[in-house]
Amino acid sequence: MKIKWCGHASFLITSNTGLKILTDPYEPGGFGGSIRYAPIEETIDIVTVSHDHADHNYVKNLKGNPVIFNKEGEAILKGITFKAILSYHDHSQGKERGKNLIISFIVDEINICHLGDLGHIPDENIIRKLGKVDILLIPVGGTYTIDSTEASKIVKTLNPSIAIPMHYKTSKCDFPITGVEEFIKDKTNVKREGKTEIEVNKEDLPSCTEIIVLNPAL
Repeated sequence: MKIKWCGHASFLITSNTGLKILTDPYEPGGFGGSIRYAPIEETIDIVTVSHDHADHNYVKNLKGNPVIFNKEGEAILKGITFKAILSYHDHSQGKERGKNLIISFIVDEINICHLGDLGHIPDENIIRKLGKVDILLIPVGGTYTIDSTEASKIVKTLNPSIAIPMHYKTSKCDFPITGVEEFIKDKTNVKREGKTEIEVNKEDLPSCTEIIVLNPAL
């Protein structure tokens, strides 16, 4: 399986059979030009959407006429089981920014969890529903989501094999959020290899959590 960070909260996951799953596509040029990641040109089979904001739900013009998964609950799409767990975009049960879906799915025997714009520490019920997480895609920029301190606590609790930070400030994102350095500054288990994509196999997953920082592909 390959995981490519398109930018912001959008990842392209390509299975060993070539199935392409896209998470939280952004609107290029959205929010008055604050989002400057380029359009996603890949042909997509399935797209997941954590919530209805333009930097996460821009399914317009995606190639391939993909199936969209954006509802709480479970669904089997093209042979892949998807699970969406209700959470919130803030610390006040959605009163500030609304609801958010934590979406997990298994590809090539690897359980991937995308936290979307999670704005709080998950409770025990959510953690139980998630089960064993192999790869965690986690926001770390704060302001609109959990911040670096909260993200660190969640990584420790979920104990994934790999954690990939997302939704942080870059040269192509002008949101008032912090960069990834705030999240990784006190950690020793960080790999930063200048890549936009990694290839992962179940048998090669690390036994202790590795944080992998990717460069945006777009």
